[in-house]
Amino acid sequence: MKFDLIVIGSGPGGYVAAIRASQLGKKVAVVEKAEIGGICLNWGCIPTKALLKSAQVYHYMKHASDYGVQLSGEVAPDLDAIVKRSRGVAEGMSKGVQYLFKKNKIELINGFGKLVAGKKVEVTDAEGKKQIFEADHIILATGARARELPNLKIDGKKIIGYRQAMVLPQKPKSMVVVGSGAIGSEFAYFYNSIGVEVTLVEFLPNILPLEDEEVSKQLERSFKKAGMKVMTNSSVESVDTSGEGCFVKIKTKKGEESLTVDIVLSAVGVATNIEGIGLEELGVKTEKGKVVVDDYYRTNVEGIYAIGDIVHGPALAHTASHEGITCVEAICGLNPEPVDYGNIPSCTYTSPEVASVGMTEKQAQEAGYEIKVGKFPFSASGKASAAGNKDGFVKVIFDAKYGEWLGCHMVGENVTEMIAEAVVARKLETTGHEIIKTIHPHPTMSEAIMEAAADAYGEVIHL
Repeated sequence: MKFDLIVIGSGPGGYVAAIRASQLGKKVAVVEKAEIGGICLNWGCIPTKALLKSAQVYHYMKHASDYGVQLSGEVAPDLDAIVKRSRGVAEGMSKGVQYLFKKNKIELINGFGKLVAGKKVEVTDAEGKKQIFEADHIILATGARARELPNLKIDGKKIIGYRQAMVLPQKPKSMVVVGSGAIGSEFAYFYNSIGVEVTLVEFLPNILPLEDEEVSKQLERSFKKAGMKVMTNSSVESVDTSGEGCFVKIKTKKGEESLTVDIVLSAVGVATNIEGIGLEELGVKTEKGKVVVDDYYRTNVEGIYAIGDIVHGPALAHTASHEGITCVEAICGLNPEPVDYGNIPSCTYTSPEVASVGMTEKQAQEAGYEIKVGKFPFSASGKASAAGNKDGFVKVIFDAKYGEWLGCHMVGENVTEMIAEAVVARKLETTGHEIIKTIHPHPTMSEAIMEAAADAYGEVIHL
């Protein structure tokens, strides 16, 4: 069967690319070996946010009296029901993508896709039956999976990855989370919030090590205040699962510590899914586990493209989606603007939330900028006080010479809904003074962005 475009993988990169190609008049097929919507919709972004929402609701109910609300009877989390709701949300989103495929007349081919010579894809279904499909253009969007450390092999029972963490059959009493990136920190927060004794272990000096240092320190304080044990500059050396629980040895600056927990969650990053998909046979160039592409996601082999987690750039769903759109629009001759990797927002859905875009203060200094830095704490925000959660702040960084907005870093309630203002402003080359003079509604959390900008220029009112 011949198509204009075949996409291998139906995650947020693949399905978005397929829909955009269909909108532009192309005959499109998508090859998917598992659930429609990929990891994000089924085992990543969406179901984890459902879990975190349940944790937030439980937190509010525990603290209802702080808001003048009296509850009768005991309030307790039901992990089985929480997981069931999360899976239902994921299933609904996956069905939504299936609907979009039908709406846009996209052919769904179930099975494992592999490149073969002559711009063809060999698809092997669950029963081992093989079929060959042909296309003028083939986009690889095969995504990534949990990375395993040699001394931390995932067995799915005592040492688990993010998939098992989303569907644990019962609440453990204690847990070690290894790795404090977005995945590790979100699961650490979730399990801590429903009453699990959580120890978060991070090899680097700060949790969320890619974020601005002040943001990382604030989140660490919030985690500790919530009863979580946080160990930075530390590494898990070994895990003995031969007993009833997990005997964990952790190397710290002060020496070795040992503790016994029910579960160890490995959240040490992801590994790309590029094995067995025909790259070597066709001579597609790879480097350090990623496919090498140009600004429009063309590989060194004509007609073969790659997007998402398997190429350079942050492994984020929204990045993959924009890469897919850019790739398809270039194929269709629309001359799209390349993705600006310096203006991609990052969000972590802990409590407090973390959101950022652009350079950290340290990065701006290392790049040679003379900078103006402003910070506004949510403790000075009327909306944050009314909402009952004053942890956190907004931090902004401007180039002192031209007023260019170099970076924005937030930690606090709902900041993941606020970061888009900074992303749009940076895209439009908005200066610090323009932000100060833009009227923000009161009372809102977003006022903190204006106030932080004003602080950078010595004009802040409410500090």
